[in-house]
Amino acid sequence: MGAHSARHLRRVLRLYLVRSGLAGVADAAELALTELVANVVRHVPGRRCRVCFLLQPGGVRVEVADGCPELPVAAGADPLGEGGRGLVIVAAVADRWGVTPYADGRGKTVWFECVGEAAP
Repeated sequence: MGAHSARHLRRVLRLYLVRSGLAGVADAAELALTELVANVVRHVPGRRCRVCFLLQPGGVRVEVADGCPELPVAAGADPLGEGGRGLVIVAAVADRWGVTPYADGRGKTVWFECVGEAAP
């Protein structure tokens, strides 16, 4: 997974949301997705993940699953550092987010939800 993959996923997500009448949450969802994909690129050996977009009443849930058992932590970033803000950004733009470890301990799903009013 690399920068081109994140760009492609953002485009697919925006198209999915616009066609579903949820263009109002597209900016926030794209930003949060970008941060989760960046975390995979930076922290997951092999950079492999699965991404799922799930429509919900009035919003979307986005899941990024990987095979790395290490759980992400939203930490205070160094104000002059180049990283450490990803989950802080996700928390700021999403209505809800979380991490669900696999029962077998071999990975996790990091997810977020963006809720807005659907267009008629």
